[in-house]
Amino acid sequence: MEETRKDRIQLLVRRICLIITDILLVNGCVFLSLLMRFEISISAIPEEYLLKYQKNMIPFTIVAIIIFWCFRMYHSLWQYASIAELYKIVEACIVTEFAHICVTAYMGWMLPRSCYFTSGVFLIVAMSASRFMYRMIRTVLQNYRHTAEQVRIMIIGAGEATNVLMREIQNSRYMDNSKVVCIIDDDTQKVGKYIRGVKVVGTRNKIKEVAKVYDIDEIIFAIPSASMEDKRNILNICKETDCNLKILPGVYQMVDGEINVNSIRSVDVLDLLGRDPIEVDLDSIMGYVKDKTILVTGGGGSIGSELCRQLVSHKPKCLIIFDIYENNAYEIQQELKMTYPDANVVTLIGSIRNISRLESVFAQYRPEIVYHAAAHKHVPLMEDSPNEAVKNNVVGTWNVAKMADKYGVGKFVMISTDKAVNPTNVMGATKRICEMIIQSYNERSQTDFVAVRFGNVLGSNGSVIPLFKKQIEAGGPVTVTDPNIIRYFMTIPEAVSLVLQAGAYAKGGEIFILDMGEPVKIDDLAKNLIRLSGYTLGVDMEIKYTGLRPGEKLYEELLMKEEGLQDTANKLIHIGKPIEFDKEHFFEHLEELKEEAYAETGDIRTLIQKVAPTYHPKEN
Repeated sequence: MEETRKDRIQLLVRRICLIITDILLVNGCVFLSLLMRFEISISAIPEEYLLKYQKNMIPFTIVAIIIFWCFRMYHSLWQYASIAELYKIVEACIVTEFAHICVTAYMGWMLPRSCYFTSGVFLIVAMSASRFMYRMIRTVLQNYRHTAEQVRIMIIGAGEATNVLMREIQNSRYMDNSKVVCIIDDDTQKVGKYIRGVKVVGTRNKIKEVAKVYDIDEIIFAIPSASMEDKRNILNICKETDCNLKILPGVYQMVDGEINVNSIRSVDVLDLLGRDPIEVDLDSIMGYVKDKTILVTGGGGSIGSELCRQLVSHKPKCLIIFDIYENNAYEIQQELKMTYPDANVVTLIGSIRNISRLESVFAQYRPEIVYHAAAHKHVPLMEDSPNEAVKNNVVGTWNVAKMADKYGVGKFVMISTDKAVNPTNVMGATKRICEMIIQSYNERSQTDFVAVRFGNVLGSNGSVIPLFKKQIEAGGPVTVTDPNIIRYFMTIPEAVSLVLQAGAYAKGGEIFILDMGEPVKIDDLAKNLIRLSGYTLGVDMEIKYTGLRPGEKLYEELLMKEEGLQDTANKLIHIGKPIEFDKEHFFEHLEELKEEAYAETGDIRTLIQKVAPTYHPKEN
């Protein structure tokens, strides 16, 4: 409250100062026009004109101030003045001079006709100078500020975004110590030209050289319309300069006119993955969830919670969040209540291992669509606790599938993983068994059972980038298992939107495989994140190679050789041809696996391999 009162007082003082200045300028310009008319000599001005000038001062001043007020000359923030404000000044001065003629004619105090024209010109110049003086002084002081105090900026891109951004940097009081010293653009016709007094010094090939010559502290990527590939290539050059990297997020800000210093964000490792974000027109295909009762198992997890966010926006009759972890379930419940207060969201705590609990949920709510996202997924932990992986992943999925079949669910979509392909670890093997359960139930049930298989999800619980960030915050070292290890990556919203679209395509029995783009070296991710965090690899931060963990592969596959691929309408979603297997013996082995898991058998891997023949455990 005190701050607001202080701001109001400062605003009032500024307006009073401007009004006093304008009173002096209005009358001074009229007097100067009289001097110009009579050979710049006061003694040469006839006494009758001096008398008319004196009589005219008060009414003309009042009229002028009223006109300036109407044109909002006392309401603009003149430190941000631009061409638009200049037009307003010209318009206000022309109207004021026209009023001057009317007032003097009405009162009978007419001055020489040439005085009205010259006083109008003087007034435009004087008003413009008074309004732009603050900005001019600010710019001069900024340009001549001591070099040691300045953050020297290079901007990538010589388009409209850069023009707007430079104006913002020059005018922002939060960037008083920042100065744009050079611009880079790949358009050779722009090289050598100037934007707001700053030279376009070269193309991307000059970035490293120019950064040294101009002693650059910060690089801002300001090409909102650039493709992800171009952005990655340019940022990969920039990160070798050891400058602080920042970026304007997207082209939509150009359309909305939102580009300002607050739009700039630090470059994230996602900017370096090198592919355009996957966009799915869910509105056109999500009719299958509207007015339906939907159950999401593991609804509080990374994938499950995003499923709930995207599902609830398409107006299901009822969304059931089912999770054993009450904190996760509570968080997504509260988020959805705030975002969609009218949505019918039911949050239930329970385990998919408990078939009695599942029975009560299915009997009471009768879900029409099930998204099964509940699972243990951490590879090293499941290597140490294989029985728990079987209980949760295999038995849990079996339980949910039984209930879906019994209660006539329309669609059952299970979240799988690329680690289920030729698995070398327990987690991957259990997920492969889950796929086989889905395939088996589809042949014996009216429910359409499908699985969706994809790779690593950025930002999910336990994923590699949050781990790297924590290690960097702790001072390092950053641990990478092997310098040659590669993985497929996708963001959580991308993966979930494709899962939902796969659900629309589901006819039963399919294993949908998401196109993850090109694989990425984990070592490169670690190096990029170190540089983006402001550290120099080998000087401030080290990478430690720890060796592959039990069950870990250098690369993951999305498809087994026997499966083959079939395209869908969305080229980013493919269908793997199911591999045939003996269903009768499969369920016999599955029952045995369940019993051994709950009996806490010491080494259950041999039995897992019996159920899933493609599982080939690696030696620790």
